Amino acid sequence: MEAIKFQNTVHRDRILIAFIFLFVDLSLCSPSQTQGELPYMTSDVKEVAGKSFDYIVVGGGTAGCPLAATLSEKFSVLLIERGGSPYGNPWVMEKRYYGFSLIQTDEFSSVAQDFKSADGVRNCRGRVLGGSSAINGGFYSRASEDFIDKVGWDKELVKDAYTWVESKIVSIPELTPWQTVVEFGLLEAGILPYNGYSLEHIEGTKIGGSIFDVWGIRHTSADLLKAANPKNIVVVLNATVKNIIFEGNGNASETTVKGIRFIKSDGTTDQTYEAYLNQPKNCTSNGDVILSAGALGSPQILLSSGIGHREHFKKFSIPHVVNLKGVGKKMKDNPSIAVLVDTNPQNRLPDAPQVSGIAKDLKFIIEGGIIPTGFNATRMPIAAKIAFPVSEGELKLSSTDPRQNPSVKFNYLADENDLDDCANMVHLLERVAKSESIAFYLGVKPQNNLMTSTDGQRKFCKANVRTYYHYHGGCTVGSVVDNDYKVYGVKGLRVVDGSTFLESPGTNPMATLLMLGRYQGVKILREREH
Repeated sequence: MEAIKFQNTVHRDRILIAFIFLFVDLSLCSPSQTQGELPYMTSDVKEVAGKSFDYIVVGGGTAGCPLAATLSEKFSVLLIERGGSPYGNPWVMEKRYYGFSLIQTDEFSSVAQDFKSADGVRNCRGRVLGGSSAINGGFYSRASEDFIDKVGWDKELVKDAYTWVESKIVSIPELTPWQTVVEFGLLEAGILPYNGYSLEHIEGTKIGGSIFDVWGIRHTSADLLKAANPKNIVVVLNATVKNIIFEGNGNASETTVKGIRFIKSDGTTDQTYEAYLNQPKNCTSNGDVILSAGALGSPQILLSSGIGHREHFKKFSIPHVVNLKGVGKKMKDNPSIAVLVDTNPQNRLPDAPQVSGIAKDLKFIIEGGIIPTGFNATRMPIAAKIAFPVSEGELKLSSTDPRQNPSVKFNYLADENDLDDCANMVHLLERVAKSESIAFYLGVKPQNNLMTSTDGQRKFCKANVRTYYHYHGGCTVGSVVDNDYKVYGVKGLRVVDGSTFLESPGTNPMATLLMLGRYQGVKILREREH
């Protein structure tokens, strides 16, 4: 489709309108805040050591918080999180500091934990209550209908779960001037139709929801804990799960989970502590340990507990419990290419994405932002990702210390189909980045010197591939867990997070992970009623 051509006068008028809209009161677009207080939280591991609960949720991240809150409606829950609280931390809670948490990291305590894949690409993972919803751009967009169909979820329950989340933490964003310009650039590049504000994952250019409210305050998944029954839930912070404790007669088909073993996250001691599942009498359906530790954390915990391919455990002298070859397999990260539209670093206010261009049958996702590269420097990237990469890799243990990152390789662009897609994506990305809209905003002359050589585009992709931070896999449905997210061959163990995904849903997985926590929580409550 031919790109839309804008005249400079139209650019000027629309950008002026964008500035005017900054002063419009959109307070009515904020979510109705969850009633109630946050549940009891402690960093004293001794308070829960030796105690028993109906459910133990490992990982207070994007999926873990809504899951724990839901289960607490009827059962006792221990939610154990390796990081600290997001509350009171301006780098997490305030939009004006978006991105700062990613440039100030340390080994044990920072809210973002750096890792570099074996591909050589820098990446990060959340290490704070709220998980990656505490460090990301806050863009909220649902999965496509096709994705819901493929995974076989109950559509009505999915809708209810999305609505439950959205009523509590999602706002309609007030576009910044830069986001308005990016929106025009996407349209100018032919990413049509224009869908306005929409939470649906549909072709074209749209404004998504945001977990930043109109005052610039972030509402992470941790806010959903306000919906929990405070009498039934305890949240332990700064505690890292080392492995799962089993009981049984040695027959792998009858392996049963007893509880978890954990340590303090600060690195001051290697002393271990334990917490257990309740063993109610005269009850055929007990609770579960549920891993919601993310696409790196959940397979890492399974492997550290002796669940995985038999050959993997010899190096670390870990007793082999269940031979599940799929643990750590099918690791994928969406290949991304970013183009800087500013010529030099500036000291601008960070700006999280609010609009998205979705093109080529939902295969290409393009967004723009302003990110800090230092405490007094920012850059303005327009970034795109391939939504359905074929290339996949593997996760392995690198240490028996659960605080250390596992080793992971994603094999970016290893498959020729991904490389061809990347070349096509670069062509579209350039059209956005070199649009008249963006040139006018930056006060520069529009450029028409687009790469025309497919070979050149492929080489550019190989040299510049990066992450979009949407890595997934390692505990995929059908390979490690069944359709109820129960781990094969183990009683009392589930995985509910992005490690179960074969592809990353929507523009980004946050909305669907929030929904999945609520969805699975409700399903478990219903199961226990029968």
